[in-house]
Amino acid sequence: MLRGLAGTWAVLGALLWGCGLALLQGGMLYPRESRSRERKELDGLWRFRADFSQNRRQGFEQQWYRTPLRESGPSLDMPVPSSFNDVGQDGRLRSFVGWVWYEREATLPQRWTEDLGTRVVLRIGSAHYYAIVWVNGVHVAEHEGGHLPFEADISKLVQSGPLSSCRITIAINNTLSPNTLPPGTILYKTDTSKYPKGYFVQNTNFDFFNYAGLHRTVLLYTTPTTYLDDITVTTDVDQDTGLVNYQIVVQGSEHFQLEVCLLDEEGMVVAKGTGGRGQLQVPSAHLWWPYLMHEHPAYLYSLEVKLTAQTAAGFVSDFYTLPVGIRTVAVTQSQFLINGKPFYFHGVNKHEDADIRGKGFDWPLLVKDFNLLRWLGANAFRTSHYPYAEEVMQLCDRYGIVVIDESPGVGIVLAQSYSNVSLQHHLEVMEEMVRRDKNHPSVVMWSVANEPASFLKPAGYYFKTLIAHTKALDPSRPVTFVTNSNYEADLGVPYVDVICVNSYYSWYHDYGHMEVIQLQLATQFESWYKTYQKPIIQSEYGAETITGFHEDPPLMFSEEYQKGLLEQYHVVLDQKRKEYVVGELIWNFADFMTDQSPQRPIGNRKGIFTRQRQPKSAAFLLRERYWKLANETKCHRSAVKSQCVGNSPFTF
Repeated sequence: MLRGLAGTWAVLGALLWGCGLALLQGGMLYPRESRSRERKELDGLWRFRADFSQNRRQGFEQQWYRTPLRESGPSLDMPVPSSFNDVGQDGRLRSFVGWVWYEREATLPQRWTEDLGTRVVLRIGSAHYYAIVWVNGVHVAEHEGGHLPFEADISKLVQSGPLSSCRITIAINNTLSPNTLPPGTILYKTDTSKYPKGYFVQNTNFDFFNYAGLHRTVLLYTTPTTYLDDITVTTDVDQDTGLVNYQIVVQGSEHFQLEVCLLDEEGMVVAKGTGGRGQLQVPSAHLWWPYLMHEHPAYLYSLEVKLTAQTAAGFVSDFYTLPVGIRTVAVTQSQFLINGKPFYFHGVNKHEDADIRGKGFDWPLLVKDFNLLRWLGANAFRTSHYPYAEEVMQLCDRYGIVVIDESPGVGIVLAQSYSNVSLQHHLEVMEEMVRRDKNHPSVVMWSVANEPASFLKPAGYYFKTLIAHTKALDPSRPVTFVTNSNYEADLGVPYVDVICVNSYYSWYHDYGHMEVIQLQLATQFESWYKTYQKPIIQSEYGAETITGFHEDPPLMFSEEYQKGLLEQYHVVLDQKRKEYVVGELIWNFADFMTDQSPQRPIGNRKGIFTRQRQPKSAAFLLRERYWKLANETKCHRSAVKSQCVGNSPFTF
């Protein structure tokens, strides 16, 4: 049945794919170096100043962007990438809400400033939350929303005369409102007998710290003035032939030629094409398989694209190489299929969070996390609760770690957060997210939100619209959101392809009574499946544990309690995964920082690893379980050579 559908999907999928991608305007290719492209990273120390004025507007009133920051007052050294909150010793910065200012002088290669055939682009990987950018005092960009990149073409500014450097100024505001993603509210404390005049606090409805700053690399890169603006790839399989559908967008000229080559891991050309759109056929294709699902997981081809354009100055060439994994994704009533085989998510939820650096990107930390994931036997994670750095997604492609890619739609619990203003912003965020991550084979599903108040009346229209828009942007992947609402009251779940459910039995209620977990969890699964007949992922479960706390019989916050709670969940998961449960993701991979409260002893302690990435007892329990699940899958695949038998799948 699957093979019969593959040929049809090769035609239908390509048509849907083309229509969907037409909705996306402008590319967001990762800035790779090539024969025609250079990049200059601006990581390191930047000048920094927080605007502590009462209205947080002094920087705009005094126009700090017009002159070097040191001329308008004192500044601090601030490392980029990092969150600014935990780096210094000024306690006011840790919970600062409002505008902060960053500045960096960048030295430019001479050819960038003199060659008018070179396009110079400034790219900000992530600025949380609202950012305004100036170059040499000239406004060049604004962006709303953290966690996703944005760019500005600054060629005219740096090529306007003798210039060897440029001054980049970025103002960032981390204030959250009911219409931002994530949402929040500002509460003004007006009782002057208790609070100073103008005192306010930022309230949020999510359980992680609202770190802020330049969290990812800021860089400059170049292209020719006629350049490859966007490349989109979707893949399919017909028998043993891999199908690679590509679409290329060029900017700067209407007179050009495009050559496309697909190379295998040995550098051999396996397929060629021409033109801005087409399909490459790869006989005996090596498929992209998840970690532990195949003896050779995560196989990546390289799509090399060459642009040749005729311009007034003569012929111009641009080159770009895109990693490509050939794989399919499909969903039935009871299975999640990758390459036609049942896939069971056994992994984690994570946070971009670590000591001192906050949410700042850090290569050693990233590699450590992936080593721990592979040690654990985890084959998947969810980007809870926002898109992670592009380099994270690249390592997932490289190692075969499957990703549920989630938007910053966390904490949508107020009625005003379902307004048309909020919805429009959420739609735009999904466009940016799909545009950035659409080519990653590791991304198998989009998640548009986490634990919204999906029982509120406006939620039905909101999620129907949001999910339909995401499917229109990318018809090749299923879409979900993560719920913790009651199955009878949830107005958004009817529109998802896979039901993702968070539950914390014997933690947030029935405290300490692990004996009720099996009954309550079984009832949860049976109620959801009977109502919707869709596969289910236990997208969060867990218990808080302080390392070194031991109690027998187990008591809450002890390592024994965390381990015992997980074991109770696993009994039911082992029953239901034989039916319609297709995954389990522990909350959480590692301890992480939250706002201060009596319930949070220096952050959330539900990690199976400490914030410093040291294992708790539960890590060894999960390692044994995950490797057992992986071995069961291998045994099943070796015993059953035929295609999986089940309900006819709807392939994305």
